[in-house]
Amino acid sequence: MTVLSGIRVLDFGRYIAGPYCATLLGYLGAEVIRIERPDGGEDRYVAPLAGDNTEGALFFQTACNKKSMTLKLGAPEASEIVRKLVASADVVVANLPPGTLTRLGLDYEALKAVKPDIILTTVTAFGTSGPIAARGGFDGVGQAMSGAMYLSGTPGAPVKALAPYVDYSTASLSAFGTMAAIMERARSGKGQHVEASLLRTGCAVFGYHLVEQAALGSDRAGTGNRVQTNGPSDVFATADGHVLVHTVGDGLFRRWADLIGEARWLSDPRFAGDQLRGDHRDELCDRVQEWCAELTTDEFLQKLGEAGIPCGPVLTPRQALDHPQVRAVDLFREVPFNGMNVSVPDLPVELSETESGIAGPPPALGAHTDDVLGELGYGAADISTLRDQGTV
Repeated sequence: MTVLSGIRVLDFGRYIAGPYCATLLGYLGAEVIRIERPDGGEDRYVAPLAGDNTEGALFFQTACNKKSMTLKLGAPEASEIVRKLVASADVVVANLPPGTLTRLGLDYEALKAVKPDIILTTVTAFGTSGPIAARGGFDGVGQAMSGAMYLSGTPGAPVKALAPYVDYSTASLSAFGTMAAIMERARSGKGQHVEASLLRTGCAVFGYHLVEQAALGSDRAGTGNRVQTNGPSDVFATADGHVLVHTVGDGLFRRWADLIGEARWLSDPRFAGDQLRGDHRDELCDRVQEWCAELTTDEFLQKLGEAGIPCGPVLTPRQALDHPQVRAVDLFREVPFNGMNVSVPDLPVELSETESGIAGPPPALGAHTDDVLGELGYGAADISTLRDQGTV
């Protein structure tokens, strides 16, 4: 039996933060019902895998193990269906603006009136208070407003990470909060409202930079890949590629000095500690770049590996999929779709005693609508009428 066996989750989320939160709960055994428009949510078709208007890569990462029910929220008959769904559920996940939640009867007060011990997990862009709380937003907004883009780039050229780390981190924290709420309900019998936001997550992930700014007024400017708080830490060009290296602590710095024949670094007061090495990063990084420029990536990695210096090659997506270490960690699962197998990242945490992870492919649009409505007491004639009305 899985750890969340018997827990029903209603997923009203879209795109990443809400849906992936529900996905993580599903990977731990919850029954997750994705509720989307009769013509499908836009996130179902992002980066289509088999031609236009087919399920996309994003959907495969955020919808495995789920059931799909179609419902036109806001339709006259939909509110009663939502009420019955909520009465049958343990958790509701929604990344919708607070006003939309209230309009659809999915706000916490409305849900509690139906089921007092319900757990509502919501994700917004900016939280529920403040001058721009009502606005929507995507992952990049969290990156931009946390200061991360400013310091990731260079002066005049801020840089957004293509990996939507704010979305996925928000999803993970939302799932963490939801698990805590489930445990609290088991202890006290009380439900609660779990709130997360992209802005909160962005600031938390970028936190130590903000702590330093608040305490010291450091006013750092971006330096691209060159780290400002230690060194030599950068992306170095080899004869045939690039390698990322981080050097933190005196021990690793001594290894660098020994490796490239720079014993003088160890007695140079400019390099006496991580922050001083970060302050003088350009001299250190330029010397390493000079040293490795004629080495191939494999040669560079071999030398650093023998010296015990943390490093990794900068890989293309294809190279990442094919890398023997990526294969060795056994993250990806082959999910059948449209006559092919799609490699989908599974739960990125291994549990030695708990059954978890991908158990089935993403659901076809509305594949479980009839079954779910039947469980709620709707007969075949009722369901046919709802279809004719465009409600489901």
